Amino acid sequence: MSLRIEQHSKIPEDAELHRQWNSIARQTKQPQVFYTCEWALAMQSAYAASQTLLLLLGYEGDQLVGVASLATDRAEKKISFLTSTTADYCDFLTLPSWRDQFIDAVLEEVAKRQPEKLMLANFPSDSDALGSMRRAAKTYGFYIFMRPAYACARVELGNGEHRENLKSTIAGKLQRKLRVLQRAGEIAFAHLRSWAAIGPLLPNFADAHATRFQLAGRVSNLATVERRCFIEDLARRFSNSGTVTLSLLSVNGRPIAWNYGFQFCGSWFWYQPTFDSEWQSYSPGYCLLAKIILDACDDDRISLVDLGLGDEQYKDRFRNASRHTLYVTTTQSRFVHFREIARYRTATALKQSPKIETAVRLVLDQKPLLPATYSLRDSASKAHQHVTD
Repeated sequence: MSLRIEQHSKIPEDAELHRQWNSIARQTKQPQVFYTCEWALAMQSAYAASQTLLLLLGYEGDQLVGVASLATDRAEKKISFLTSTTADYCDFLTLPSWRDQFIDAVLEEVAKRQPEKLMLANFPSDSDALGSMRRAAKTYGFYIFMRPAYACARVELGNGEHRENLKSTIAGKLQRKLRVLQRAGEIAFAHLRSWAAIGPLLPNFADAHATRFQLAGRVSNLATVERRCFIEDLARRFSNSGTVTLSLLSVNGRPIAWNYGFQFCGSWFWYQPTFDSEWQSYSPGYCLLAKIILDACDDDRISLVDLGLGDEQYKDRFRNASRHTLYVTTTQSRFVHFREIARYRTATALKQSPKIETAVRLVLDQKPLLPATYSLRDSASKAHQHVTD
């Protein structure tokens, strides 16, 4: 049978669609919670004012075989992944036998809209969709430019012996830190998974994150109504499934460190952590992450702890593997294509010389030389803003 494409500006309220969507998400090479229908629905609900959904569904008869969850800006000049501002990994979802045909159909639809560019952030470098994209790009006259984005730190748990060695190493370091923390009071760790347990704690978690960033002279994404609505909606949608996992470190019943994370298809995600700044000297973020890794080692269903986007130094204390992502720009304009390449090369060159970068910014009256997409010190994702100690 031939491929049939459906286009939607809103995700249909269709339980069978949601079931088939998640089935495909779980069949990808490395399944991610970011690929689920629940994640897209939460994005649609929280960020409706800032972007317009462009959902392309591929069907063989009544069988869903592909999902391209995209969004356009208000001017419809740029198309991106719907989830690019919240997801650490973004991809096209397809059954393997339909991958080439579906991605060809997606780029055909994009070509009809004639956007300035299709910007695909957080694209896994090992995605099977990349080869299909290159082939389809040639068909529809697109120029495609892929640049390195992030090396996402991971802790691969391995087999029984490897797990025991990993536990032994981390447990020793954690106990030394906990002995200091115990002087302040009774310590407790918890992993909450139901909305009834998570919901009442989210305001304090968000406030702590916002305060932590404010003290560092930065603005937390949890200072926005949209982001708070997003994490609340996500927790509601996944309630009682064990997917959304709010981990806590408490002293005398008072939470001092949090991680809003996920357990999904064998991975435990360190997604949005923070800690109470008053307790920074006790390394509460380190303690919580170490505890999560130890608990993951004791769970045969978990094979890795993913530390996500950003190259924060604390992750190097735990990482034993990495997964790389790309920033992919596709355009039918030769000018836009070579402008993207020139900007990236300029940013890369200046990044090697902070003094030259500073001088250039002064010449430009302290205005950024490049758009935010090409931040010269792109050390951590602004979309997620992971912070720990």
